[in-house]
Amino acid sequence: MKLSDWAKKQGICYRTAYNWFKSGKLEEMKVNATQLPTGTILVEESNLIDKQTLVVIYSRVSTYERKDCLVGQIERCTNFVNGKGLEVNKVYKEIASGMNDKRPKLMKLLESKPTHIIVEHKDRLTRFGFNYLEKLLNQQGCEILVLNRDNEDETDLMKDLVSIITSFCCRLYGMRRGQNKAKRLKEELSK
Repeated sequence: MKLSDWAKKQGICYRTAYNWFKSGKLEEMKVNATQLPTGTILVEESNLIDKQTLVVIYSRVSTYERKDCLVGQIERCTNFVNGKGLEVNKVYKEIASGMNDKRPKLMKLLESKPTHIIVEHKDRLTRFGFNYLEKLLNQQGCEILVLNRDNEDETDLMKDLVSIITSFCCRLYGMRRGQNKAKRLKEELSK
């Protein structure tokens, strides 16, 4: 296979693979690669580096009042993983809104480049855009396993609508509060 294809399967960019070939690092890694007179570099297909399995559980609740629910989510996810014959490597617990895109634990999870992400419900991972996230992670060699894949019905759509309205109201009231604080501060400074 071409070096570019090999690099893609390894999850590295072509330039890195080319630099490794030129510096001899591929030989050190016991990867057989040869350069043809045309300049094309070929790698033997048996030289794919096995990616280690990294199974992570992500559990999330929206408020501190529901913090106790995290334990139950983790237990159910762990039982599910064990039933699949896999072993849990890391558990990420977070208290944050599913619509919040600034979730440090989720970011840390994604940076760890897992092979499997286990969640109880798809909305534990994200309220919107789950299918986009799932497709992107699949292309990077990560599979999202959801214990309870709800069929999207009328109640789910209503939950999503309420979430959107709540989110926009919070932003609107936050902006108004900021404007009112600035106005009061300006008045105090002008005295």
